[in-house]
Amino acid sequence: MDSVSKERAERSIAAGNGGYAQLAADVLTCAKQCGATEADIVVADGETFSVQVRVGAVDRLTKAREKRLGLRVFVGKRSATTSTSDFSKASLDRLVSETCTLAKAVVEDPVSGLPEASELAGDRPDLDLYDETVLGPETQIDWAKRGESAAFSADSRVTNSEGAEFDSSSGRVVLANSHGFVGSYQSSSFSLSVSPIATEAETGAMQRDAWYEVQHKFARLASAESIGQEAARRAVRRLGARRVATKRVPIVFDQETAGSLLANLCSAVSGYGLYKRASFLLDQLGHTVASDRITVYDDGRMAGGLGSRPFDGEGVATRKNTIVERGVLKNYLLDTYSGRKLGLPSTGNASRSVGESPSVGPTNFYLVPGVKTPEEIIGSVKEGLYLTEVIGFGINMVTGDYSRGACGFWIENGELAFPVEEITIAGNLKQMLKDIEMVGSDLVFRGRIASPTLKISEMMVAGN
Repeated sequence: MDSVSKERAERSIAAGNGGYAQLAADVLTCAKQCGATEADIVVADGETFSVQVRVGAVDRLTKAREKRLGLRVFVGKRSATTSTSDFSKASLDRLVSETCTLAKAVVEDPVSGLPEASELAGDRPDLDLYDETVLGPETQIDWAKRGESAAFSADSRVTNSEGAEFDSSSGRVVLANSHGFVGSYQSSSFSLSVSPIATEAETGAMQRDAWYEVQHKFARLASAESIGQEAARRAVRRLGARRVATKRVPIVFDQETAGSLLANLCSAVSGYGLYKRASFLLDQLGHTVASDRITVYDDGRMAGGLGSRPFDGEGVATRKNTIVERGVLKNYLLDTYSGRKLGLPSTGNASRSVGESPSVGPTNFYLVPGVKTPEEIIGSVKEGLYLTEVIGFGINMVTGDYSRGACGFWIENGELAFPVEEITIAGNLKQMLKDIEMVGSDLVFRGRIASPTLKISEMMVAGN
Protein backbone atom coordinates (compact mmCIF):
# COMPACT_ATOMS: atom_id res chain seq x y z
CA MET A 1 0.00 0.00 0.00
CA ASP A 2 1.45 3.42 -0.98
CA SER A 3 1.63 6.29 1.53
CA VAL A 4 -1.47 8.04 0.15
CA SER A 5 -3.56 4.87 0.33
CA LYS A 6 -2.28 4.11 3.82
CA GLU A 7 -3.18 7.58 5.04
CA ARG A 8 -6.66 7.29 3.60
CA ALA A 9 -7.18 3.87 5.13
CA GLU A 10 -6.09 5.17 8.53
CA ARG A 11 -8.51 8.08 8.22
CA SER A 12 -11.30 5.65 7.30
CA ILE A 13 -10.64 3.52 10.36
CA ALA A 14 -10.49 6.58 12.62
CA ALA A 15 -13.78 7.88 11.20
CA GLY A 16 -15.58 4.58 11.52
CA ASN A 17 -17.72 3.15 14.27
CA GLY A 18 -14.76 3.11 16.63
CA GLY A 19 -14.24 6.90 16.48
CA TYR A 20 -17.50 8.65 15.68
CA ALA A 21 -19.68 6.03 17.39
CA GLN A 22 -18.31 7.01 20.79
CA LEU A 23 -18.65 10.69 19.92
CA ALA A 24 -22.29 10.09 18.95
CA ALA A 25 -22.96 8.16 22.17
CA ASP A 26 -21.54 11.00 24.24
CA VAL A 27 -23.65 13.62 22.43
CA LEU A 28 -26.82 11.53 22.79
CA THR A 29 -26.17 11.08 26.53
CA CYS A 30 -25.68 14.83 26.88
CA ALA A 31 -28.94 15.47 24.99
CA LYS A 32 -30.84 13.21 27.38
CA GLN A 33 -29.37 15.07 30.34
CA CYS A 34 -30.58 18.33 28.78
CA GLY A 35 -34.16 17.10 28.61
CA ALA A 36 -34.38 15.32 25.24
CA THR A 37 -36.74 12.35 25.25
CA GLU A 38 -35.34 11.10 21.91
CA ALA A 39 -32.49 12.16 19.66
CA ASP A 40 -30.45 11.12 16.65
CA ILE A 41 -27.14 12.25 15.28
CA VAL A 42 -25.52 12.01 11.84
CA VAL A 43 -21.82 12.54 11.18
CA ALA A 44 -20.47 12.92 7.65
CA ASP A 45 -16.77 12.98 6.89
CA GLY A 46 -15.42 13.13 3.36
CA GLU A 47 -13.33 14.69 0.66
CA THR A 48 -14.11 15.96 -2.83
CA PHE A 49 -12.09 16.93 -5.87
CA SER A 50 -13.41 18.69 -8.97
CA VAL A 51 -11.60 19.92 -12.06
CA GLN A 52 -13.03 21.63 -15.11
CA VAL A 53 -11.00 21.90 -18.29
CA ARG A 54 -11.98 24.18 -21.14
CA VAL A 55 -10.22 24.13 -24.53
CA GLY A 56 -7.33 22.20 -23.04
CA ALA A 57 -6.66 24.50 -20.08
CA VAL A 58 -7.65 24.02 -16.44
CA ASP A 59 -10.49 26.47 -15.88
CA ARG A 60 -11.43 25.54 -12.31
CA LEU A 61 -10.01 23.22 -9.68
CA THR A 62 -11.36 22.64 -6.19
CA LYS A 63 -10.41 20.22 -3.45
CA ALA A 64 -12.09 20.06 -0.08
CA ARG A 65 -12.23 17.92 3.01
CA GLU A 66 -14.86 18.44 5.65
CA LYS A 67 -16.63 16.84 8.55
CA ARG A 68 -20.02 17.86 9.90
CA LEU A 69 -22.30 16.71 12.66
CA GLY A 70 -26.07 17.09 12.64
CA LEU A 71 -28.19 16.70 15.77
CA ARG A 72 -31.96 16.25 15.97
CA VAL A 73 -33.61 16.22 19.38
CA PHE A 74 -37.18 15.60 20.48
CA VAL A 75 -38.61 16.94 23.69
CA GLY A 76 -41.90 15.11 23.78
CA LYS A 77 -43.55 15.98 20.46
CA ARG A 78 -41.42 19.08 19.88
CA SER A 79 -38.21 18.89 17.84
CA ALA A 80 -35.30 20.91 16.51
CA THR A 81 -32.32 20.18 14.26
CA THR A 82 -28.89 21.86 14.23
CA SER A 83 -25.39 21.19 12.90
CA THR A 84 -21.74 22.08 13.44
CA SER A 85 -18.29 21.44 12.01
CA ASP A 86 -16.61 22.09 15.38
CA PHE A 87 -16.20 18.77 17.18
CA SER A 88 -14.64 20.16 20.35
CA LYS A 89 -16.34 19.19 23.61
CA ALA A 90 -17.24 22.78 24.46
CA SER A 91 -18.80 23.32 21.04
CA LEU A 92 -20.80 20.09 21.17
CA ASP A 93 -22.02 20.77 24.72
CA ARG A 94 -23.23 24.18 23.56
CA LEU A 95 -24.85 22.65 20.45
CA VAL A 96 -26.78 20.14 22.54
CA SER A 97 -27.95 22.77 25.00
CA GLU A 98 -29.07 25.18 22.27
CA THR A 99 -30.83 22.44 20.28
CA CYS A 100 -32.81 21.30 23.30
CA THR A 101 -33.73 24.91 24.07
CA LEU A 102 -34.94 25.38 20.50
CA ALA A 103 -36.98 22.18 20.62
CA LYS A 104 -38.76 23.28 23.78
CA ALA A 105 -39.75 26.54 22.04
CA VAL A 106 -41.50 25.08 18.96
CA VAL A 107 -45.07 23.86 18.71
CA GLU A 108 -45.93 20.22 19.27
CA ASP A 109 -46.41 17.91 16.31
CA PRO A 110 -48.33 14.76 17.23
CA VAL A 111 -46.63 12.56 14.60
CA SER A 112 -43.04 13.65 15.24
CA GLY A 113 -40.47 11.26 16.66
CA LEU A 114 -37.91 8.65 15.78
CA PRO A 115 -38.82 5.44 13.97
CA GLU A 116 -39.75 2.48 16.13
CA ALA A 117 -36.75 0.43 17.20
CA SER A 118 -38.14 -2.60 15.33
CA GLU A 119 -37.87 -0.70 12.01
CA LEU A 120 -34.17 0.06 12.33
CA ALA A 121 -31.64 -1.78 10.17
CA GLY A 122 -30.21 -4.83 11.85
CA ASP A 123 -28.01 -6.07 9.01
CA ARG A 124 -25.08 -4.36 7.30
CA PRO A 125 -24.83 -5.76 3.75
CA ASP A 126 -21.84 -4.90 1.60
CA LEU A 127 -23.45 -3.00 -1.26
CA ASP A 128 -20.21 -2.39 -3.19
CA LEU A 129 -20.33 1.39 -2.75
CA TYR A 130 -16.71 2.20 -1.89
CA ASP A 131 -13.50 2.25 -3.88
CA GLU A 132 -10.16 2.66 -2.13
CA THR A 133 -8.57 3.89 -5.36
CA VAL A 134 -6.88 7.24 -4.78
CA LEU A 135 -6.46 9.41 -7.88
CA GLY A 136 -3.88 12.19 -7.84
CA PRO A 137 -4.88 15.62 -9.18
CA GLU A 138 -2.78 15.06 -12.31
CA THR A 139 -4.72 11.91 -13.19
CA GLN A 140 -8.06 13.64 -12.78
CA ILE A 141 -6.96 16.64 -14.83
CA ASP A 142 -5.72 14.24 -17.51
CA TRP A 143 -9.10 12.50 -17.65
CA ALA A 144 -10.90 15.81 -18.19
CA LYS A 145 -8.42 16.87 -20.88
CA ARG A 146 -8.64 13.53 -22.68
CA GLY A 147 -12.44 13.63 -22.66
CA GLU A 148 -12.56 17.11 -24.17
CA SER A 149 -9.77 16.34 -26.66
CA ALA A 150 -11.67 13.24 -27.84
CA ALA A 151 -14.71 15.40 -28.53
CA PHE A 152 -12.66 17.81 -30.65
CA SER A 153 -10.99 14.94 -32.52
CA ALA A 154 -14.23 13.09 -33.20
CA ASP A 155 -15.60 15.57 -35.75
CA SER A 156 -14.20 18.71 -37.40
CA ARG A 157 -17.53 20.44 -36.78
CA VAL A 158 -16.79 20.46 -33.04
CA THR A 159 -15.24 23.93 -32.85
CA ASN A 160 -15.58 24.93 -29.22
CA SER A 161 -16.34 23.57 -25.80
CA GLU A 162 -18.18 24.48 -22.63
CA GLY A 163 -15.69 22.24 -20.86
CA ALA A 164 -15.10 18.81 -19.47
CA GLU A 165 -15.43 18.11 -15.78
CA PHE A 166 -14.06 15.29 -13.67
CA ASP A 167 -15.37 14.89 -10.13
CA SER A 168 -14.46 12.45 -7.41
CA SER A 169 -15.59 12.08 -3.83
CA SER A 170 -15.36 9.65 -0.94
CA GLY A 171 -16.68 9.66 2.56
CA ARG A 172 -18.34 7.96 5.47
CA VAL A 173 -21.73 8.47 7.11
CA VAL A 174 -22.32 7.48 10.73
CA LEU A 175 -25.86 7.56 12.15
CA ALA A 176 -26.84 6.86 15.74
CA ASN A 177 -29.97 7.39 17.81
CA SER A 178 -31.31 7.06 21.34
CA HIS A 179 -32.87 3.66 20.53
CA GLY A 180 -29.34 2.25 20.52
CA PHE A 181 -28.92 2.18 16.76
CA VAL A 182 -25.41 2.83 15.41
CA GLY A 183 -24.65 2.36 11.73
CA SER A 184 -22.10 3.52 9.22
CA TYR A 185 -21.15 3.04 5.59
CA GLN A 186 -18.58 4.36 3.15
CA SER A 187 -19.17 5.41 -0.43
CA SER A 188 -17.23 6.91 -3.29
CA SER A 189 -18.05 8.43 -6.65
CA PHE A 190 -16.22 9.15 -9.90
CA SER A 191 -17.73 11.03 -12.83
CA LEU A 192 -16.77 12.64 -16.12
CA SER A 193 -18.90 14.95 -18.27
CA VAL A 194 -18.02 16.59 -21.60
CA SER A 195 -19.96 19.46 -23.23
CA PRO A 196 -18.81 20.25 -26.79
CA ILE A 197 -20.14 22.90 -29.19
CA ALA A 198 -20.59 22.08 -32.87
CA THR A 199 -20.76 24.67 -35.67
CA GLU A 200 -22.43 24.43 -39.08
CA ALA A 201 -19.92 25.71 -41.65
CA GLU A 202 -22.46 27.14 -44.09
CA THR A 203 -24.52 29.17 -41.62
CA GLY A 204 -22.34 29.48 -38.54
CA ALA A 205 -25.21 28.11 -36.44
CA MET A 206 -24.06 26.39 -33.27
CA GLN A 207 -25.40 23.56 -31.17
CA ARG A 208 -24.24 22.13 -27.87
CA ASP A 209 -24.84 18.84 -26.13
CA ALA A 210 -23.14 16.76 -23.48
CA TRP A 211 -22.50 13.26 -22.25
CA TYR A 212 -21.46 11.89 -18.90
CA GLU A 213 -21.04 8.84 -16.73
CA VAL A 214 -21.00 8.22 -12.97
CA GLN A 215 -19.76 5.16 -11.06
CA HIS A 216 -18.93 4.19 -7.48
CA LYS A 217 -15.83 2.34 -8.71
CA PHE A 218 -13.23 4.11 -10.83
CA ALA A 219 -12.44 0.96 -12.82
CA ARG A 220 -16.07 0.80 -14.01
CA LEU A 221 -16.04 4.29 -15.49
CA ALA A 222 -16.14 4.29 -19.29
CA SER A 223 -13.02 5.65 -20.96
CA ALA A 224 -12.58 9.40 -21.25
CA GLU A 225 -12.33 8.96 -25.01
CA SER A 226 -15.65 7.15 -25.36
CA ILE A 227 -17.46 9.77 -23.26
CA GLY A 228 -15.96 12.59 -25.30
CA GLN A 229 -16.78 10.91 -28.60
CA GLU A 230 -20.40 10.34 -27.58
CA ALA A 231 -20.71 13.97 -26.48
CA ALA A 232 -19.43 15.10 -29.88
CA ARG A 233 -21.81 12.79 -31.73
CA ARG A 234 -24.73 14.18 -29.79
CA ALA A 235 -23.72 17.80 -30.46
CA VAL A 236 -23.06 17.33 -34.19
CA ARG A 237 -26.30 15.49 -34.86
CA ARG A 238 -28.25 18.57 -33.71
CA LEU A 239 -26.87 20.81 -36.47
CA GLY A 240 -29.50 22.02 -38.90
CA ALA A 241 -32.31 21.81 -36.37
CA ARG A 242 -35.63 23.38 -37.31
CA ARG A 243 -39.19 23.70 -36.08
CA VAL A 244 -42.11 21.55 -37.15
CA ALA A 245 -45.81 22.17 -37.61
CA THR A 246 -48.11 21.74 -34.61
CA LYS A 247 -49.73 18.29 -34.54
CA ARG A 248 -50.51 15.28 -32.36
CA VAL A 249 -48.00 12.47 -32.90
CA PRO A 250 -46.30 9.61 -31.07
CA ILE A 251 -43.27 10.62 -28.97
CA VAL A 252 -40.29 8.41 -28.25
CA PHE A 253 -38.49 9.49 -25.07
CA ASP A 254 -34.77 8.60 -25.07
CA GLN A 255 -33.10 7.34 -21.87
CA GLU A 256 -32.46 10.80 -20.45
CA THR A 257 -35.88 12.30 -21.14
CA ALA A 258 -37.62 9.09 -20.06
CA GLY A 259 -35.65 9.42 -16.84
CA SER A 260 -37.06 12.91 -16.33
CA LEU A 261 -40.57 11.52 -16.87
CA LEU A 262 -39.89 8.86 -14.25
CA ALA A 263 -38.65 11.61 -11.92
CA ASN A 264 -42.08 13.21 -12.23
CA LEU A 265 -43.63 9.90 -11.16
CA CYS A 266 -41.17 9.75 -8.27
CA SER A 267 -42.28 13.20 -7.10
CA ALA A 268 -45.94 12.19 -7.39
CA VAL A 269 -45.46 9.19 -5.06
CA SER A 270 -43.45 11.15 -2.48
CA GLY A 271 -45.11 11.15 0.93
CA TYR A 272 -44.70 14.87 1.54
CA GLY A 273 -46.58 15.85 -1.61
CA LEU A 274 -49.27 13.31 -0.78
CA TYR A 275 -50.06 14.35 2.77
CA LYS A 276 -50.12 17.98 1.62
CA ARG A 277 -52.64 16.86 -1.05
CA ALA A 278 -50.34 18.16 -3.79
CA SER A 279 -50.04 15.06 -5.99
CA PHE A 280 -52.15 13.76 -8.86
CA LEU A 281 -51.64 10.25 -7.40
CA LEU A 282 -53.32 11.03 -4.07
CA ASP A 283 -55.55 8.15 -2.88
CA GLN A 284 -54.52 5.98 -5.85
CA LEU A 285 -52.95 2.99 -4.06
CA GLY A 286 -54.28 -0.16 -5.67
CA HIS A 287 -55.54 1.70 -8.73
CA THR A 288 -54.29 1.47 -12.31
CA VAL A 289 -52.19 4.59 -12.94
CA ALA A 290 -50.08 3.52 -15.92
CA SER A 291 -49.89 1.15 -18.86
CA ASP A 292 -49.67 -2.53 -17.95
CA ARG A 293 -46.20 -2.44 -19.52
CA ILE A 294 -44.98 -0.34 -16.60
CA THR A 295 -43.35 -1.83 -13.52
CA VAL A 296 -41.29 0.47 -11.32
CA TYR A 297 -39.07 -0.44 -8.36
CA ASP A 298 -37.15 1.58 -5.82
CA ASP A 299 -34.29 -0.63 -4.65
CA GLY A 300 -32.05 0.65 -1.86
CA ARG A 301 -30.13 -2.64 -1.66
CA MET A 302 -29.02 -2.84 -5.31
CA ALA A 303 -25.33 -3.78 -5.35
CA GLY A 304 -23.31 -0.87 -6.72
CA GLY A 305 -26.39 1.31 -7.15
CA LEU A 306 -25.79 5.04 -7.15
CA GLY A 307 -28.54 5.48 -4.54
CA SER A 308 -27.88 2.30 -2.54
CA ARG A 309 -27.26 2.35 1.22
CA PRO A 310 -27.83 -0.15 4.03
CA PHE A 311 -30.13 2.19 5.97
CA ASP A 312 -31.92 5.44 5.26
CA GLY A 313 -31.49 8.87 6.83
CA GLU A 314 -33.28 7.72 10.01
CA GLY A 315 -31.63 4.31 10.34
CA VAL A 316 -34.58 2.41 8.86
CA ALA A 317 -33.54 -0.59 6.79
CA THR A 318 -33.61 0.06 3.06
CA ARG A 319 -35.31 -2.47 0.83
CA LYS A 320 -36.66 -3.14 -2.63
CA ASN A 321 -40.08 -1.48 -2.86
CA THR A 322 -42.51 -2.19 -5.69
CA ILE A 323 -43.96 1.20 -6.65
CA VAL A 324 -45.92 0.27 -9.77
CA GLU A 325 -46.64 -3.30 -10.85
CA ARG A 326 -48.01 -3.79 -14.35
CA GLY A 327 -49.57 -0.35 -14.19
CA VAL A 328 -51.05 -0.66 -10.67
CA LEU A 329 -49.77 1.69 -7.95
CA LYS A 330 -48.56 -0.52 -5.08
CA ASN A 331 -46.58 1.77 -2.74
CA TYR A 332 -45.65 5.35 -2.04
CA LEU A 333 -42.16 6.53 -1.03
CA LEU A 334 -42.25 7.37 2.69
CA ASP A 335 -40.09 8.32 5.62
CA THR A 336 -41.31 7.99 9.19
CA TYR A 337 -42.98 11.40 9.38
CA SER A 338 -44.85 11.31 6.06
CA GLY A 339 -45.82 7.69 6.69
CA ARG A 340 -47.40 8.60 10.02
CA LYS A 341 -49.25 11.49 8.40
CA LEU A 342 -50.72 9.02 5.90
CA GLY A 343 -51.21 6.17 8.37
CA LEU A 344 -48.61 4.00 6.60
CA PRO A 345 -45.19 2.56 7.59
CA SER A 346 -41.91 4.04 6.37
CA THR A 347 -40.58 2.49 3.17
CA GLY A 348 -36.96 3.25 4.14
CA ASN A 349 -36.79 6.35 1.95
CA ALA A 350 -35.75 9.02 4.44
CA SER A 351 -33.23 11.29 2.76
CA ARG A 352 -31.14 13.58 4.93
CA SER A 353 -28.50 16.25 4.71
CA VAL A 354 -26.43 17.00 7.77
CA GLY A 355 -28.22 19.63 9.82
CA GLU A 356 -31.57 19.14 8.08
CA SER A 357 -34.63 17.17 9.10
CA PRO A 358 -35.28 14.05 7.01
CA SER A 359 -37.37 14.25 3.86
CA VAL A 360 -38.37 11.64 1.27
CA GLY A 361 -36.02 10.67 -1.56
CA PRO A 362 -35.53 7.77 -3.97
CA THR A 363 -32.74 5.22 -3.71
CA ASN A 364 -32.48 3.46 -7.08
CA PHE A 365 -35.82 4.30 -8.71
CA TYR A 366 -36.16 2.61 -12.08
CA LEU A 367 -38.54 1.31 -14.70
CA VAL A 368 -38.12 -2.36 -15.54
CA PRO A 369 -36.82 -2.64 -19.11
CA GLY A 370 -38.75 -4.27 -21.93
CA VAL A 371 -37.46 -6.22 -24.93
CA LYS A 372 -37.45 -3.67 -27.76
CA THR A 373 -34.29 -1.86 -28.81
CA PRO A 374 -34.43 1.92 -29.28
CA GLU A 375 -34.08 1.35 -33.02
CA GLU A 376 -37.10 -0.96 -33.05
CA ILE A 377 -39.16 1.58 -31.10
CA ILE A 378 -38.20 4.39 -33.50
CA GLY A 379 -38.92 2.05 -36.39
CA SER A 380 -42.50 1.61 -35.20
CA VAL A 381 -43.28 5.32 -35.73
CA LYS A 382 -44.49 6.52 -39.12
CA GLU A 383 -44.36 10.19 -38.12
CA GLY A 384 -43.44 11.53 -34.71
CA LEU A 385 -40.81 12.92 -32.37
CA TYR A 386 -37.70 11.33 -30.89
CA LEU A 387 -37.21 13.42 -27.77
CA THR A 388 -33.66 14.02 -26.51
CA GLU A 389 -33.99 17.09 -24.29
CA VAL A 390 -36.72 18.76 -22.25
CA ILE A 391 -36.51 22.35 -21.05
CA GLY A 392 -38.26 24.25 -18.29
CA PHE A 393 -40.53 23.24 -15.45
CA GLY A 394 -44.08 23.41 -16.84
CA ILE A 395 -45.50 20.62 -14.69
CA ASN A 396 -48.41 20.88 -12.27
CA MET A 397 -48.03 18.00 -9.82
CA VAL A 398 -51.53 18.53 -8.43
CA THR A 399 -53.35 18.13 -11.75
CA GLY A 400 -50.67 16.32 -13.79
CA ASP A 401 -50.71 18.97 -16.53
CA TYR A 402 -47.44 18.75 -18.46
CA SER A 403 -45.92 21.28 -20.88
CA ARG A 404 -42.20 21.59 -21.59
CA GLY A 405 -39.88 22.99 -24.19
CA ALA A 406 -38.20 20.28 -26.19
CA CYS A 407 -35.49 19.29 -28.69
CA GLY A 408 -34.99 16.10 -30.60
CA PHE A 409 -35.40 14.53 -34.03
CA TRP A 410 -38.36 14.18 -36.34
CA ILE A 411 -39.21 10.62 -37.26
CA GLU A 412 -40.44 9.81 -40.77
CA ASN A 413 -41.23 6.25 -41.83
CA GLY A 414 -39.33 4.77 -38.89
CA GLU A 415 -36.15 6.78 -39.46
CA LEU A 416 -34.67 9.87 -37.82
CA ALA A 417 -35.18 12.46 -40.58
CA PHE A 418 -33.86 15.77 -39.18
CA PRO A 419 -33.21 17.52 -35.85
CA VAL A 420 -35.90 19.78 -34.37
CA GLU A 421 -35.83 22.54 -31.77
CA GLU A 422 -37.95 25.40 -30.41
CA ILE A 423 -40.95 23.15 -29.92
CA THR A 424 -43.19 22.38 -26.95
CA ILE A 425 -44.67 19.04 -25.96
CA ALA A 426 -47.87 18.97 -23.91
CA GLY A 427 -50.15 16.45 -22.23
CA ASN A 428 -51.19 15.27 -18.79
CA LEU A 429 -49.05 12.89 -16.74
CA LYS A 430 -52.08 10.80 -15.74
CA GLN A 431 -52.80 10.06 -19.40
CA MET A 432 -49.16 9.96 -20.52
CA LEU A 433 -48.38 7.14 -18.09
CA LYS A 434 -51.33 5.15 -19.40
CA ASP A 435 -50.38 5.83 -23.03
CA ILE A 436 -46.90 4.26 -22.80
CA GLU A 437 -47.13 1.55 -25.45
CA MET A 438 -43.48 0.42 -25.81
CA VAL A 439 -40.63 0.07 -23.30
CA GLY A 440 -37.02 -0.28 -24.40
CA SER A 441 -34.37 -2.74 -23.32
CA ASP A 442 -31.68 -0.08 -22.78
CA LEU A 443 -31.81 0.61 -19.03
CA VAL A 444 -28.58 2.26 -17.80
CA PHE A 445 -28.09 3.98 -14.44
CA ARG A 446 -26.39 7.39 -14.50
CA GLY A 447 -28.09 8.55 -11.34
CA ARG A 448 -30.67 7.48 -8.78
CA ILE A 449 -33.53 7.56 -11.29
CA ALA A 450 -33.25 5.61 -14.53
CA SER A 451 -35.47 4.50 -17.38
CA PRO A 452 -35.06 2.79 -20.73
CA THR A 453 -36.41 4.37 -23.93
CA LEU A 454 -40.20 4.82 -23.91
CA LYS A 455 -42.86 5.41 -26.55
CA ILE A 456 -46.04 7.34 -25.75
CA SER A 457 -48.76 6.71 -28.29
CA GLU A 458 -49.68 10.36 -28.82
CA MET A 459 -48.96 13.83 -27.46
CA MET A 460 -49.29 17.38 -28.71
CA VAL A 461 -46.18 18.82 -30.33
CA ALA A 462 -46.45 22.59 -30.79
CA GLY A 463 -44.12 24.26 -33.29
CA ASN A 464 -44.85 26.59 -36.20
